[in-house]
Amino acid sequence: MTNTIVVATNNPGKAQEFRAIFEPKGLTVKTLADFPDLKQVNETGKTFTENAELKATSVAQETQLPVLADDSGLMVDALNGEPGIYSARYAGDHDDAKNNAKLLANLAGVPAEKRTAAFHTSLVLIKPDGKKLVATGEVRGVILTAPRGHDGFGYDPLFYVPSEGQTFAEMGLAKKNQHSHRAKATAAMLPKFDEWWEA
Repeated sequence: MTNTIVVATNNPGKAQEFRAIFEPKGLTVKTLADFPDLKQVNETGKTFTENAELKATSVAQETQLPVLADDSGLMVDALNGEPGIYSARYAGDHDDAKNNAKLLANLAGVPAEKRTAAFHTSLVLIKPDGKKLVATGEVRGVILTAPRGHDGFGYDPLFYVPSEGQTFAEMGLAKKNQHSHRAKATAAMLPKFDEWWEA
């Protein structure tokens, strides 16, 4: 039985969030950076969960280790759920500044009360034998007309959480980790994790 789990990401911020969860359980966390020769996975799914499952399955098969993959994105109500599964590539490939600029342009003239949105995360854990655990989390907020804050990544500077009076980028990592969509998905996953891990 291995004590290694692969978090299918190249994002150091995301890896850090999951290390904080799994290392206290005595697990070693590796990321895609530890396996530079893995095939690139085409995220052809129609939903966040499908994309996370494609990623997790592929990496589990290639590494023969248990894998956690997540797919997250922003769904803006006034844009019929855009950018959704295309959040990271909304205006090109993983360019946060361009993505934010495109979002603001597409929301130009939309009044504050109609700028509601949700951040969604689907977490999929898969073992090489196919045993699967799925958890999701969502947090509601409002898209501002200009970025605020310097922490975080992606759409964090535009995503304002009314109950906290701050954007994700103003919160700092510790607070964001309590309130984020990824935190909620992780909280849903943890009670089932040990049973999946031991199975």
